Amino acid sequence: MKHTAIQWKQALEQGVELLEKAHIPSPRLTAEVLLMHALHTDRTILYSHPERDLSEVSWIHYGRYLNERLQGKPTQYITGHQEFWGLDFLVDSSVLIPRPETEVVVEAALELAARDYPDGEGCTIADVGTGSGCIAVALAKELPHARIFALDFSSDALNTAQKNAVRLGVEQQIQFLCSDLLIPVGSEKLPPLQTVVSNPPYVSEQDQEHVQKEVRDFEPSNAIFAGPAGNNIYARLIPQAAGCLVPGGHLVLELGYDSQEQVAGFLSNECWQNIAWRKDLAGITRVVIATKIGKRKYE
Repeated sequence: MKHTAIQWKQALEQGVELLEKAHIPSPRLTAEVLLMHALHTDRTILYSHPERDLSEVSWIHYGRYLNERLQGKPTQYITGHQEFWGLDFLVDSSVLIPRPETEVVVEAALELAARDYPDGEGCTIADVGTGSGCIAVALAKELPHARIFALDFSSDALNTAQKNAVRLGVEQQIQFLCSDLLIPVGSEKLPPLQTVVSNPPYVSEQDQEHVQKEVRDFEPSNAIFAGPAGNNIYARLIPQAAGCLVPGGHLVLELGYDSQEQVAGFLSNECWQNIAWRKDLAGITRVVIATKIGKRKYE
């Protein structure tokens, strides 16, 4: 069957209409992103030349991308990219898609580093459950003298994170280790840590039916769900961090919307002090910062 030429503008409007009818969120933005991906171009070119004809190959790709999105596949997995901290990260189904609210974790860790290690020298950080590497890479870009360990139990996730570190020029600064939270697999051992950061899974398995289809069906379940109450990882990670951090070291954790009370309970022992809670832009308590009891030793 012969391909019938269609202009970029027409293709965009058809995509918007399809997505609107299917009640896909942000239909125009999604159609734009998918069409740009099919054309290998950017928004400026797309809107500067609306009269250009879509090639047959681009039309086929665009149609496939739209169909995948209509089936629920997240746009980021279709394009293979997601922005975080102003950086372009590769993402695939082995890793959680980075969210803007996770930037609160990066902000908190940077504030602590600026206070305790102004140039980052001597600062050793572990990112637990690194996934795409977004937190570890963002910290490495901002703290070029810090030593960072990116930890994950998934070899596929570690591979994606390492690719991102290479693309963004920080691969020499980050060591990637397969681990069970803060316990590396094999003979590797972590040095004493100044900071532990993590965006762990925190959704209750009982809430699966209420989780968005895009998340539930496409993102890695072991990066989302954490047991019947959603607190399994917090319960294990917080004691591990107490054992790995130097006195005066810091733990920075992302929280679920209803995690504060549970996490406060895990932190209510003799190991932690100066517990602080941070809200995201939506006003949700998103991050907790806790300091290990003891005086920090400076060289």
